[in-house]
Amino acid sequence: MNTISRKSRFTFVVFTLAVCVLALSVGPAIAAGVKVTLSGDQEVPPVKTSASGSGTITVGADKSVSGSITTSGIKGTAAHIHLGAPGHGGLPILTLQKTSDNVWSVPAGAKFTGAQYDDYKTGYLYINVHSEAHKEGEIRGQLNP
Repeated sequence: MNTISRKSRFTFVVFTLAVCVLALSVGPAIAAGVKVTLSGDQEVPPVKTSASGSGTITVGADKSVSGSITTSGIKGTAAHIHLGAPGHGGLPILTLQKTSDNVWSVPAGAKFTGAQYDDYKTGYLYINVHSEAHKEGEIRGQLNP
């Protein structure tokens, strides 16, 4: 009976260690939301506007993208996630959907490519919202993970 007890304790210890290792390895894979604030002074070139925006974008380890931004003081005509370092413009890589008057959301099932994910991790992606008055973008916010 003493042998069974030792085996049981050993099995319990091994099981507990395995669970701890698994928990530690999965932890970093859990996506955390990145808060983003949009303003005209972040546009390239800067735009004088009272418009603003804010929201949260979440990027998972599997490169899945979700989240939304809410704008104020702007009648947005389009919104995108673009490739571009701070202070530089770039091409749009993901179009956001207008889901209510002032809310722009990442479409369901959106994913970054490997290169886009790398650009995200280095802070080389931004969101901007376009308007009739500023077709290239009125407000912008860099995604800084």
